[in-house]
Amino acid sequence: MSAPALIAPSSRPYMTVDVFTQTALLGNPVAVVLNADGLSDAQMQAFACWTNLSETTFVLHPSAEGQAAGADYLLRIFTPAGELAFAGHPTLGSCHSWLAQGGQPRNSEQVLQECKKGLVPITASAQGALFFEAPSLDSQAVSEEELTPVLQALSLEREQLLMARRLYNGSPWLGLLLDHPDTVLGVEPDFAALKKLNAKAGLAAFYEAEEDVPLIGRSSREARAFAKQAEEAAQGKPSAISPSMEVRALIGETTSEDPVTGSLNAALAQWLTGEGLLQTPYIAAQGVCVGRDGQVHVQTGSNSKLWVGGHTVTVVSGAVLL
Repeated sequence: MSAPALIAPSSRPYMTVDVFTQTALLGNPVAVVLNADGLSDAQMQAFACWTNLSETTFVLHPSAEGQAAGADYLLRIFTPAGELAFAGHPTLGSCHSWLAQGGQPRNSEQVLQECKKGLVPITASAQGALFFEAPSLDSQAVSEEELTPVLQALSLEREQLLMARRLYNGSPWLGLLLDHPDTVLGVEPDFAALKKLNAKAGLAAFYEAEEDVPLIGRSSREARAFAKQAEEAAQGKPSAISPSMEVRALIGETTSEDPVTGSLNAALAQWLTGEGLLQTPYIAAQGVCVGRDGQVHVQTGSNSKLWVGGHTVTVVSGAVLL
């Protein structure tokens, strides 16, 4: 009996894109494989494990249903552990890659992405940032019994927590609104405990108007901000807007902190604006505790929906054999 024939891998366009930053290496990277039609789920999962990034995406032709609805491409999103129905920074990084590789949207005003969560419109701002329309959000109350072990894993006192909500928009999050940005940045999570709880904790706190950035991480952030403001002043541009909120994403499954997270910020935006606690437009800062300087922009579109976006930067461009 002869051995089965091996199928030679194909050369496919490949990019690594840094998302939610204008400066490479300060955002959240996503690996993007284009022209991915013909790859099996197992091949996609194996490659996502190999890249070992928080997400690796595969851009394919839309399904028949997606094409009929106007989709420009189908996006599959994988973590090293499995597939996601939706994720934010992979959506923006993949759209960046598709356009960079010559993709032409069917609608000149937007790109329409198909994914397991459904259809996600994406637009570009005049400044070149990409924005996705926040997908529908399901939210549920959280019991004190559920909260107690999570707060213990985060070394938080109950009085430091203002509100909590379970949030799902294709990716599950436990949203925790804390009393102050210093509290958010001071958390030292017990990742082993979070993993046992299977918790994905999204921490957030508001800055007061004109409030300084907290001492934690202040030196690196102020240095970057000063250099950027000096450059913008020399070019006659207005200085950057201060963030309205500090965010962290702590993931028990991977025992890691995600640098800058689109799905979490989309869920937080819908939750907190819905509660009347936050108004658009605003910027959320994320990533300082892991050496990043992410900026997530949230605004309300003409369709009254929330749009979440940021800048994207190509870091790697080439081909992969898959």
